[in-house]
This record gives sequence, structure tokens and C-alpha cells, in this order.
Amino acid sequence: MDITLTSLETEHSELLKGKIASQIASQGGWLPFSRYMEMALYEPGMGYYSAGAHKLGAGGDFTTAPELSPLFGAAICSTLLPVLEGLKEKGLPTQILEFGAGSGKLATSILNRLNNLGFDLDRYDIIEISPDLAQRQKKKIGDALKELKLSTQCNWLNALPKDFMGIILANEVIDAIPCDAIIYQNGFWYWHGVSFENGKFIWKIGVPVEQELLPESLLSGNFSEGYVTELHMPANAWMHQVAKLLDTGLFLTFDYGFPEGEYYHPQRLEGTLMAHHRHHAIQDPFHLPGLCDLTTHIEWSQIARSALAENTDDVFLTNQAAYLLDAGIGDIALEIGDPSDPETFLPISNALQKLLSEAEMGELFKAFAFSKNLDTLLPGHSLEDLPGLRGRNRL
Repeated sequence: MDITLTSLETEHSELLKGKIASQIASQGGWLPFSRYMEMALYEPGMGYYSAGAHKLGAGGDFTTAPELSPLFGAAICSTLLPVLEGLKEKGLPTQILEFGAGSGKLATSILNRLNNLGFDLDRYDIIEISPDLAQRQKKKIGDALKELKLSTQCNWLNALPKDFMGIILANEVIDAIPCDAIIYQNGFWYWHGVSFENGKFIWKIGVPVEQELLPESLLSGNFSEGYVTELHMPANAWMHQVAKLLDTGLFLTFDYGFPEGEYYHPQRLEGTLMAHHRHHAIQDPFHLPGLCDLTTHIEWSQIARSALAENTDDVFLTNQAAYLLDAGIGDIALEIGDPSDPETFLPISNALQKLLSEAEMGELFKAFAFSKNLDTLLPGHSLEDLPGLRGRNRL
């Protein structure tokens, strides 16, 4: 893989590398991987999401579903609209809060679709930790609001409001929450942390993992020597917090991952950690710190248990293809394009193929949802009555 860096990029990565190395030295030569990942992604002014860089789209490091097509956001509206109408009927503000809004394309596609459906949204707020992405969002969403002549209020928040009533969205957010790596040796699980030797970051085994932190699948499974995987305590804590702060409404997220039995499969020998740089997938998580995105697949079973622990109504998991088809993405595609006109419909068809194909995003990516006090907004209705969530629950 030949990726030519500018002198500024090289300097940036080396500066962050030095800062992480100093942190390792101050901790006695060993750092939990979660702390390495946190610094690589979020160190102020230096981490991947904290420093200015073009991350999304063809010229960035990765592409998300909203970047591929506005059909993704339009289909999501099929799930959101009944909840928004329930809020409106109760005289409550109709509001959506999105975590990590990327370039703003998901927000604009949702605003556009709701406008086409004749629904006037009161608020669309965003929590974004990347300063440069926040600036892109403000420009894109501001332009969309003007073009559509909408009165929707849009603000950038630092934290989720308490007792939130409405809809919370998160597209490819949980995968970037720092995780810990662990390794199986001599019948025990050990923390798999980071050391720094001869100018390079290397894996280094730490102390045994506390038994109470291990999921049942890792305690009872049959794993080979040197098996590596991840624990997701910060992601699970985040889900607890989000579920706790949602008073009434719906949470919906899309990300790649597996339920517990598939995630901790004995044949998944090297875990799921991955770096991304300029649309290259890189196995080495220590490659170009500060310039690479670091991600891990989601272990959905524990995410679901974390949500259920906060008095949610129910949880639901399905693959992205099943969700989008049930949400009516095919009918929406026919609304905006004419299949008899190849010039205009071919891009729509190509986007559908990427969103739905098992070989692309259709199976690996999942839709996960939970509701809270939904019956107060939609009497007699449950989470699995909402379009997109009416298929088989994989939890």
C-alpha cells in the first residue's frame, strides 16, 4: 500500500506518537489499549477526530451510508414519522438529536424527506466532537434549511439533555468509542495493552482480566492459545447513559457488528480492530496515529443489555438490508427515479445495491433500536410496530 504523506501529515502523526509514547513511559511502560485508542482519536488538537482532516466521502478515509445516497435518510423517516406525529399530538416539541452527524448528509436527507411528507420538525440538534466536521455540518444544514425554507431550529450541544423526549440517532458512532483488547493465554484472559520500543508501538500483555468483566461467552467458550478479542466497557457505559437520559421516544443506530455468539466465535482469532486511511483498511491499529480512523465492530448483545438495564420498553436488532426494505426504501427509490430512464436511475440502483447487498453493507451493518415510554405517544403500539423494525429480531 503506497500512501504518500505530506510533511505536515508526517509531523502531525509523529507529534501524537511522541505524546502517546510519553504517556506509556509515565505509566511504567504499559498502557491499556482503550487509552491508546482514546488518544489516537480524541487527543485535543491532535487526535483523528480532534484535528482538522477530510474524513468522509471520496476524498476522505471512509464512506458511510448517508454519504452513498439520500435514500438512507429518507427510509429512516419511515421509522421516525410515527414517533414524531405522536409527540406532536401530545403537544410536545418534535425533535431529533443526532450523535456524530458526519458531513451533515443524514440530517439534510431527513429534513428534506420530512418536508416532502409535509411534516414540520421543531428541532434537529447535534452532538459532535470533531470541530471540523461541526463546521461542515453547520454549513450544509444551514444551506438546506434556507433552501427548504424551514423554521426548524438546529443547535450543536455538548451533552444529551436530561429527560429528553424525542428521537436520538447515531450512525457509525459506537464503533469509534475506545475499547480494550484482551488475549487468551494458558487458560486465562489477559489485558492486551500497548508498549513503546525502538521507536514503535507494540502489543504487550498485562495482568489477568477480572472475571466479573468477562461476558459468559468468554468464560465458557473454547478458545485457542493467543486468541485476541475486545471488551467494550466504554461503549456499554455510553449506552447506559443514553438510555437513562431518554425519557420518552426512540433511539436508533446503525453500525457494523455481531451478537455475542458471533462476535466471540472461536474462529474469530484476531478480533475486529481496524484502522482506515484513504479508503484503505489497515490491520495494524498503530499505523499513523492521528491520521487513521480506528474502529471496532459492535458486540450488540451487551449493548442491548445495557439499554434494557435503564427501563427501556424493548430492544430490536436486524441487519441493514432487512431494516431498509421494511422501511420502504424500494418504494422511495421509485418515487424519486424512473427505472425506464437508465441515466437517472442507474446511480439510484447502484446506491441501493451497496446499501442492501450482503456482500456490501446489507448484512454486516445492523440497525439497533430501543424505545422508552413509547405507549404514551403511540397507544397500543410497540417498538416492533414501527416501519423498519417489523421483521425478525436478532437479539
